[in-house]
Amino acid sequence: MPHSSTQVETPPTHDDGGGASLSHGLKQRHLSMIALGGVIGAGLFVGSGAGIAAAGPSIVIAYTLSGLIVMLVMRMLGEMSAAYPSSGSFSAHAERAIGPWAGFTAGWSFWVLLCTAVGLEGIGAAKIVTGWLPGTPEWAWVALFMVVFCVTNLAAVRNFGEFEFWFAALKVGAISLFLVLGVLAITGVLPGTDSPGASNLTDFLPHGGQGLIIGLLASVFAYGGLETVTIAAAESENPVRGVASAVRTAMWRIALFYIGSMAVIVTLVPWDSKEVVTKGPYVAALDHLSIPGAGQLMNVVVLVALLSAMNANIYGSSRIAHSLVARGQGPKVLARVSGGVPRVAVLTSCVFGFVCVLLSYWRPDDVFPWLLNMIGGVILVVWFFIAVSQLLLRRRVEQENPEKLVVRMWAFPYLTWLALAGMTAVFVLMAREADTRVQLYYTGGMTAVLAAVGYARQRRRAGV
Repeated sequence: MPHSSTQVETPPTHDDGGGASLSHGLKQRHLSMIALGGVIGAGLFVGSGAGIAAAGPSIVIAYTLSGLIVMLVMRMLGEMSAAYPSSGSFSAHAERAIGPWAGFTAGWSFWVLLCTAVGLEGIGAAKIVTGWLPGTPEWAWVALFMVVFCVTNLAAVRNFGEFEFWFAALKVGAISLFLVLGVLAITGVLPGTDSPGASNLTDFLPHGGQGLIIGLLASVFAYGGLETVTIAAAESENPVRGVASAVRTAMWRIALFYIGSMAVIVTLVPWDSKEVVTKGPYVAALDHLSIPGAGQLMNVVVLVALLSAMNANIYGSSRIAHSLVARGQGPKVLARVSGGVPRVAVLTSCVFGFVCVLLSYWRPDDVFPWLLNMIGGVILVVWFFIAVSQLLLRRRVEQENPEKLVVRMWAFPYLTWLALAGMTAVFVLMAREADTRVQLYYTGGMTAVLAAVGYARQRRRAGV
């Protein structure tokens, strides 16, 4: 449905209930590349090896099933974000649809997830660099990366956009080249390589249904980070157009980059190869093709993916925090905006992330694992809030202002209910596995505490 400029709401911070406005410094080219490259996250490069080791070639099925859920979630989030552009994204939508307690719960749990992820990605990036430069301390590299991206995000939103534009361009170029080389090798066209045919696919379910379940759970969490584009869209020149474009291309991006690359990897490399886990599946696949230096080049791409994720998560966490506080859901100091940037929120998010890094060194056996378990299922909790919010808001928008539905959820409400059923099934599968069961309990505990605090704040503000 065509849209006009009259559909765009007031600037995001005013929409969120704040005072000073965030800037609109992101250009359409920034948003387009963030949407394209943002789907290629660190989880795809780093975390997919364990999924392949557990599921074998059936990892393609696992990524397809979880990818279908993600496509539906992105469509729902896109519908709401195009109708109500906000730097708070799903948190603001949950507050609008369900109530302030829901926005509080979804927003602050996601903030904890993003800040912790900043630290984890910094550690991963530092390990790669110290592998090239042995003898240098990991924590110093993490600190350097943290300072660079903190300063970048403090200066202006267009700096974040420029970094992500070039990071995304490199990731897209690298994975596209990987897919081309992989397909050429599989078909026997690539010089110096013999086509493996289907020899690596014969043992499709090496560990039975249990392995597929483990692979499915691993794939779900590899998709985290797709929400950034809806947060960034609120600071773009045309929020509605940006969200609509990003959501409409989400399907082929997920199919090509995630599912396509998993299919190439398990066809080229035996699923039980130790290198798939130790080196990472992409490096293992390129080493298998005996292309000189290709494996190390892919390590550079993985480093870029980790740094890109750090940059994006510092940005996303600061905007979520600012939006929450601007809506009266946290300490007011975080709402301060200077030069169009919520600088106190940026600094706070960076400090939290670096504290997580220090905990990994100081308390690796108790506090740090507790923190990791606590964020283990947050992305699913957020997706659940998104689906419930869309169910409620869609009917409301249809009645009050139907022209806001620039993006529409497919087959509403049936596919929304199907997505909720899929998420519920993943929660059940998490409860069955010992490792993920612990994550489910810890995440459930954090969610329950935040919901209780949010509900108490809601009743107090309502004077009940």
